[in-house]
Amino acid sequence: MVFVAIAVYAQSVTGFALVLILLGLVGLVDLVPLPDAANAVTVLIIVNALMFFYRRRTARVERGIMSAVGTTLVGTFLGMLLLAFLAANAYQVLKLVLGFSIVACAVLLWRTSSPFKTTSGSGYFAAIGLVSGVLGGLFAAAGPPLVYAVYRQPWPIERIQESLIFCFAVGAVLRLLLVIAYGDFSRLALILAVEAIPVTLIVTSLSASRPPPVSGASMKHIVSLLLVGSGLGMLFSSVSAMLA
Repeated sequence: MVFVAIAVYAQSVTGFALVLILLGLVGLVDLVPLPDAANAVTVLIIVNALMFFYRRRTARVERGIMSAVGTTLVGTFLGMLLLAFLAANAYQVLKLVLGFSIVACAVLLWRTSSPFKTTSGSGYFAAIGLVSGVLGGLFAAAGPPLVYAVYRQPWPIERIQESLIFCFAVGAVLRLLLVIAYGDFSRLALILAVEAIPVTLIVTSLSASRPPPVSGASMKHIVSLLLVGSGLGMLFSSVSAMLA
């Protein structure tokens, strides 16, 4: 529940990071199997988005990102096929890929990048959406490529935040439907989701309409440090297990 609260708060502040932080922390301590955790987190993404937009009363989503939504759905399906293979044949490789994704996202977030002068075209967002969808299907973690691309756009921070949350929520709905259709949503995933939903609602309700207690730059550093620590820990544990 503490891990959920931390991850949901980071999501409400930055527009992403719920999946990366929560799965990173869960994977670091081997709390529950990653496929079950990813399925539970899929539900939390949807719950977080519904509460977030309810509290904000607005949904300022840029039109350009809508092209990323379509390709994200395709990538989500491909990522789920890859997840089924890796979970059955190379679980430590699955953890290794997730750990690398978390560290990569942290580095991209930490890096100071000036925004583009004009909004990127639909082809750019479509390509980014496909890559993000694959990660979303694998871990319900579509964040790294899309976050970096959106944060480079010349948009107000509120629009960036809301565009990301909307895009990830759409992908999460598709992922959840596919998981349920294939019978892969386990009893453990259901229990985890039910336990975490009240925390998600409370934290999102309190944070969606309030400014963070620290500056945006400080929050970015805190989230990046947490991502790097959890990602490196997962990389170390998976490599150690593979060598053993």
